Amino acid sequence: MTARVLVVDDLPINRKLLDQRLTAEYFEVITASTGQEALDICARSQCDIVLLDVIMPGMDGFEVCRRLKVDPKTHHVPVVMVTSLDLPSDRVRGLEAGADDFLTKPVADVPLFARVRSLARLKMLGDELRLRAQTTRELGMSDMLMDVIKDDGLNGRILVVDDRPSSSDRLAAALSGQQRVEIEPDPHEALFRAAEGDFDLAIVALGLEGFDALRLCAQLRSLERTRTLPILLLADPDDNGRVLRGLEVGINDYLARPIDPNELVARVRTQVRRRRYTERLRSNVQASMELAITDGLTGLHNRRYLEMHLQSLLDQATARNRPLSALMVDIDHFKAVNDTHGHDVGDEVLREVARRLKASVRGIDLACRLGGEEFVVVMPETDAAVARLVAERIRSRLASEPVASRVAAPLAVTASIGVATFHPEADDAAALIKRADVALYRAKREGRNRVVDDAA
Repeated sequence: MTARVLVVDDLPINRKLLDQRLTAEYFEVITASTGQEALDICARSQCDIVLLDVIMPGMDGFEVCRRLKVDPKTHHVPVVMVTSLDLPSDRVRGLEAGADDFLTKPVADVPLFARVRSLARLKMLGDELRLRAQTTRELGMSDMLMDVIKDDGLNGRILVVDDRPSSSDRLAAALSGQQRVEIEPDPHEALFRAAEGDFDLAIVALGLEGFDALRLCAQLRSLERTRTLPILLLADPDDNGRVLRGLEVGINDYLARPIDPNELVARVRTQVRRRRYTERLRSNVQASMELAITDGLTGLHNRRYLEMHLQSLLDQATARNRPLSALMVDIDHFKAVNDTHGHDVGDEVLREVARRLKASVRGIDLACRLGGEEFVVVMPETDAAVARLVAERIRSRLASEPVASRVAAPLAVTASIGVATFHPEADDAAALIKRADVALYRAKREGRNRVVDDAA
């Protein structure tokens, strides 16, 4: 998706030049000539990044940035200050206003495109998180996601790969009190540490002695454990060609020496925030997957997961010529529990039955709530005789002790269980479950609280 860039500058020639350069790189560009116009545009339309001139008549860039960052509707939009003011105090003032980055006039192509691409990607990640926050609001996850969206990028774990002590020590000093810095001069060891550690950012010096720093960056991008780790490259002023190559390899940002400590702080914070967005997005996707395949009441897998996974287990049993059995478990007289004591007590019974069921089987066994008061257990490497023993163990464990309730007297609970063993030449997933279900109903007809094998 093309990023939309808002260019804010009171001089038409500056707006036109930035518009042309960004459009040539396939960004969508809109422009504003005043601070108020910029605020109005951001309020009524989606912008992915704002390139904001500092010195403007009326409302200057610092004030525009400050207003954008305190408005809940626009606080997530990255703001890059474009300024001819290059004193450290100006950068500090911009940081205090909430600026995400800085570009100094005249703006060269390499830093312009690198900054815009990096921050636009960060913004788009944040947008996806906000959409997920809306859809998970009722699940109690929204506040957690919004906290990450507002992350300040501080207290990150930073790996500095630089074999010049004077340089790495200056980096550590500049980031002291804001980030947790670890220095590794050996690039081979750095690769190992990055893969084994939980870092938020790798800062790599381009001028490593006896080792191609871009090779290290490529290796970091190729490893599963470090594929999403942000990389900030430290380059010399005449290294533009290698910086461009680094961007192709997959670095996220770069800094040219001599390094301004304030600019270093700003860029590190941006990359730490991006890392946290990425990791939380991955975590949220995983959580969504878990929600999709997990029964919310009992914590067991649900029917959907059984339908997805059972055939794989059957294929594996067939390929290895190994036995597999399934149990269909149904709580006896469960409707009477709900009718007499209410659904809250019924839920307590379901949770406790699920707990005892899970405690009765192995880790490799698949225990699912099929729906209502029905449960299924699929047991790889289990023949009919062992399956019946397991079923008897489950039945006995359920019947041996009443289920405690917070709102009712302890309830005696029993279950009927049907057992079916997989026949590769005749069964598919549906047929196996059907045979276990038929055995279950025989157990019901024969008096409940018993185990029946479909071969009996």
